Amino acid sequence: QVELVESGGGLVQAGGSLRLSCAASGHTFSTYGMGWFRQAPGKEREFVGGITRYGHSTDYGDSVKGRFTISRDDAKNSVYLQMSSLKPEDTANYYCAADPMGWGTSDSRKYDYWGQGTQVTVSS
Repeated sequence: QVELVESGGGLVQAGGSLRLSCAASGHTFSTYGMGWFRQAPGKEREFVGGITRYGHSTDYGDSVKGRFTISRDDAKNSVYLQMSSLKPEDTANYYCAADPMGWGTSDSRKYDYWGQGTQVTVSS
């Protein structure tokens, strides 16, 4: 069982930056792949970024490549999402999720555990 708590969301102007954090409970955090997803009102959930167990590799959704960076600190049981050059279309509720298979895949169905989400609003 893994519990996830996101933080760091807020209101930011277009072109600005935010860093989201996700703190996880449990003793086996390093074995999980981790992902960030987002969902805006009236839209489907969208893959933002994923990182494999132990942080060997990362993957990003096309809309955020080159602007967002996912990282993890297994000593702190945490995963982060550094967001730069933010755009109004990045406005959404951002969720972190844990993939027990360790892949950090873009397929949301592979994730067993989800946080409550943190709201990011980008003003134009």
